[in-house]
Amino acid sequence: MYRPVGVIHSVHQDTTLTPIQPVFAGHCKGQVEIYPEFEDGLADLEGFSHIYLIFHLHKAGPARLTVKPFLQDTEHGVFATRGPWRPNPIGLSIVELQSRQNNILYISGVDILDGTPVLDIKPYTTHFDHIEITRCGWLDDVEDGDFQNRGRRAGK
Repeated sequence: MYRPVGVIHSVHQDTTLTPIQPVFAGHCKGQVEIYPEFEDGLADLEGFSHIYLIFHLHKAGPARLTVKPFLQDTEHGVFATRGPWRPNPIGLSIVELQSRQNNILYISGVDILDGTPVLDIKPYTTHFDHIEITRCGWLDDVEDGDFQNRGRRAGK
């Protein structure tokens, strides 16, 4: 069992209007409020430009093994998507860390609902995390315009 270390505060109140991934949420700002008993764990984090937020998808529906991702109307296995209907509803986003003030992290690129419980934070570093991708599965078949329109939820 996991215990939240904090909570995300964002402008996103509605799952149907929230950007799909951080790449589509560059303009969206928010805060991560770390609970006081975990504040010492933030020491030196402000030296990183980006962080991973690992969080509980507390508003996700029941788990499904096949889903239609936002970019296609074709069913895929849930593990081949980033959909929220997972057996263990855990989310992962890379966001820009703009600043830290005590137990509050100010972030941008927020694609996460307001009130989402934070399970963990890890620094993003190109020394370990930057990988040149050779293939992206079914996403290789998606048109660039579809990424932009559907990811930003332009039609909503």
